[in-house]
Amino acid sequence: MALARPGAWTGVLGERVWTLRQERDRLWYTVYGEEGAGPPAEASGPEGAETDQILRDYFQLDVGLPALYRAWGVADPLFRKVAGDFPGVRVLRQDPVECLLSFICTSNNHISRITAMIERLCQAFGRRLCCLDTRPVHAFPSLSALTGTDAEARLRALGFGYRAKFVSGSARAIAEGLGADGLRRLRTVPYAEARRVLCALPGVGTKVADCVCLMALDKAEAVPVDTHVWRIARQRYGAALGGRSLTPRAHQEIGDFFRGLWGPRAGWAQAVLFCADLRKGQEPASSRDRDRRSQGRDSRRHSPA
Repeated sequence: MALARPGAWTGVLGERVWTLRQERDRLWYTVYGEEGAGPPAEASGPEGAETDQILRDYFQLDVGLPALYRAWGVADPLFRKVAGDFPGVRVLRQDPVECLLSFICTSNNHISRITAMIERLCQAFGRRLCCLDTRPVHAFPSLSALTGTDAEARLRALGFGYRAKFVSGSARAIAEGLGADGLRRLRTVPYAEARRVLCALPGVGTKVADCVCLMALDKAEAVPVDTHVWRIARQRYGAALGGRSLTPRAHQEIGDFFRGLWGPRAGWAQAVLFCADLRKGQEPASSRDRDRRSQGRDSRRHSPA
């Protein structure tokens, strides 16, 4: 879940509750202990260094954005046109299980509803971490919490509809197969192999698999393609791709087009254009299928530099 505070974001990362606040090029944070575990942690000593590393990993601060923006701008006039308004968009390195199950919830959906669904999921199945501003904050559910015999029925009661079967089914398939560690190890295999494994899970198609590859499995070349991205490719870039329907072949052709245009971090460049479309004040079709670079546990997560 995420709590809105002026100039700050509060949510859960790595089963810890954080408040983040940015001032120019500095990021200030508070990490809250679990209930009964004492006061918030201070950023000093070994524990502080470990906490810093969690944020550096999550925001992928080792990736130098200025050089990438310059390269994308040289290659693409459309990117150059919008980039000035979005100077620090980063792809977050999310937990693979959390990212996957959250994206399954995005099918035929929109950002505000996705956010509410994920919050209900955490409240119903996740471990309570603490209480802030009189509101309880829960961790994202474990695989075991979502594989019980009544999990699907409980999810349906929470308003997940047909997605309930896919959330519980994928959680069970991972728990009985790869396991959470095996899913994380997909970070080390080629992009095509990771996508193939993901597409074998219940409720996971090419687009959801590409979202997870990009945002959780270190596949920066992955370009999630939906009807919105397809339309951008055809109308704004003049790319005659994909025929009359968004088939797996069309996904591949459009992804290859953008990889050829933007290079090995094409998924990052696409994230900037996604943010530009959100700024227009009209939620794009892609967000109805897609996120947490969103706030908190939303389906698209982007962050300042």
